[in-house]
Amino acid sequence: MKQYLAMERIRSFVAIELPDELKQEFGRLQARLKAVGPLPVKWVDPYSIHLTLKFLGDVDTSRIGDIVKAIEEAARGINPFPLEVGNPGVFPSVRRTQVAWLGLQGDTDSLARLQQGIEVSLSRLGFSRETRPFTPHLTLARLRDRASPDERQRFGEAFVQANITAVCLIKVDSIHLMKSQLTRNGAIYSRLGTVPLNKP
Repeated sequence: MKQYLAMERIRSFVAIELPDELKQEFGRLQARLKAVGPLPVKWVDPYSIHLTLKFLGDVDTSRIGDIVKAIEEAARGINPFPLEVGNPGVFPSVRRTQVAWLGLQGDTDSLARLQQGIEVSLSRLGFSRETRPFTPHLTLARLRDRASPDERQRFGEAFVQANITAVCLIKVDSIHLMKSQLTRNGAIYSRLGTVPLNKP
């Protein structure tokens, strides 16, 4: 692991990374949706999409070792499990679309246990527990603030009717503590630590 200055703070989160095959499919889906017409949409770079389990915010680098240990504790007793992409959806509704996402299906029980374990373990380090229910999803696009009600509805309707043409299995066998570096061209993600799940 890299050596950081003691007082450096890093924007970080806990996530499951996705296979490249799936990211390529996201790119194809975005290309099909862009053909709907020019809309004020901010597209997420397909190769930066991941499944976030817990956002930590800015943390002191001196705490990274303890955070990884807490994640290891949460992963103990959970075997590798499969997920796959489910149906498209939007927040908060089709008529008022702000965020466009893809749901997940498969062994969502194991996913929920893992996410809840991470919440509990990290709460012991002082990180606030999420009060909203965990809704696993992969964000593909966000509507810009200037989008009109008609544009929000038009994009939302097109997105929820879109089809994922490739079935890509997500084999969840590890989770990662990630660093998020914000730049003018978007966020750059890198791993700070990796925690394997139990071997079956």
